[in-house]
Amino acid sequence: MEQTLNQQPTQSPELEESKLPKTDKYILGIYILLLIVSVIELYSASSFEVRASNVFAPLIRHGMMLVAGILIVLGLSRINYRWFIPLIPLFVIFSVCLAGYVLVAGEIINGARRSITMLGITFQPAEFLKLSAVLSLALIMSRSQSRQGVKTWGIVTSSITVLIFGGLLFPQGLTNTLLLMGISLSMMLIGGIQWRKFFIVLGCYAVIAGCGYIVKAHLSEDSGRTGTWKQRVERYFDKSQPMYEKEITSINRQEMYGYMAQAHGGIVGVMPGNSRETSRLPLAFSDYIFSIVVEDLGLVGGCALLLFYLSLMARAGNIARQCKRAFPALLVIGMAVMIVLQALFHMAIVTGVFPVSGQPLPLISKGGSSILITSIAFGIMLSVSRFATQSKVKKHEYDPETELLPEEVQAINPMQID
Repeated sequence: MEQTLNQQPTQSPELEESKLPKTDKYILGIYILLLIVSVIELYSASSFEVRASNVFAPLIRHGMMLVAGILIVLGLSRINYRWFIPLIPLFVIFSVCLAGYVLVAGEIINGARRSITMLGITFQPAEFLKLSAVLSLALIMSRSQSRQGVKTWGIVTSSITVLIFGGLLFPQGLTNTLLLMGISLSMMLIGGIQWRKFFIVLGCYAVIAGCGYIVKAHLSEDSGRTGTWKQRVERYFDKSQPMYEKEITSINRQEMYGYMAQAHGGIVGVMPGNSRETSRLPLAFSDYIFSIVVEDLGLVGGCALLLFYLSLMARAGNIARQCKRAFPALLVIGMAVMIVLQALFHMAIVTGVFPVSGQPLPLISKGGSSILITSIAFGIMLSVSRFATQSKVKKHEYDPETELLPEEVQAINPMQID
């Protein structure tokens, strides 16, 4: 009887998981802040879509997508990230098939096939391919870790994967391909690639991007799009007269009204709902929503939104340092890089730092697939923060979580190697 009372009951892995740290409150807080900004600014930027019969229709549609995104985040944050591993190949196959279908029979937007609409939701394969690339690279580089860094076969395989996905993204715009290259280079650095190999990959990317520019410019002239893409680049480098002296035409009105919106916002903005340019600015609710953010909230609000995204990157880096294994570290940092780099690209395009191109602002711009993919990324980051950080397991101690991972992805996090 005494022996029976002294025995400790065996606990299931599910019960043990419940004792692990909760989801990271900082990443969750950033997600909530972005949701608030999204609701406010989407309504402010939706003048083009507002109808007299229902002025709240754009906000309701956007709100439904955000609710779906919240459910995705909450659901994924409660699933151990190790269960995502067998699903990665399936998601990659789905993304590639979706991209292939859109290239053949997708909806034409601005002269190129870019999307498909199902159940009232617009799906853009570019968003799915970027997430697939992050998942694939995290898996490949975690399997190719060594004490000296990422093995050569892992670097080659990762680069080929990026080029394949980049090739599928290329017909929809060179910006997405460049963004994908930036994500992969960031993940390679975190994964511990040697500097010599890093610069070799960087050089190869530069050559491929240069060839892509030449091909894209040539195709733009011959495809019936009247050289739209080439004209955008030429306008970017045209410094013959100040921007404020240029005539607004049907070709440049998007960027010109975008600049006017930012100038109108000044330091503190005109406050949400008082935007002057939202009724004139094409795609104010998607590709140029940052202009409306700056007009409504001013330079202060624009910098605050930028700080939200940069804080996400910093927090993800902190979580990655706490991971004992390479796979979750690469997973969380890859998701953060995907979101933050896309946000920086959007802001750079809208403010005139980069040539004009379509790039949504994560979680802020209107768009079904963009919101869903960004929510999946947040959910994965929260899952890693809950199940992979070692707040209770010291660096050189036994880690029970290791036994639950497949053997091929049990490589030590390169950020943990002394």
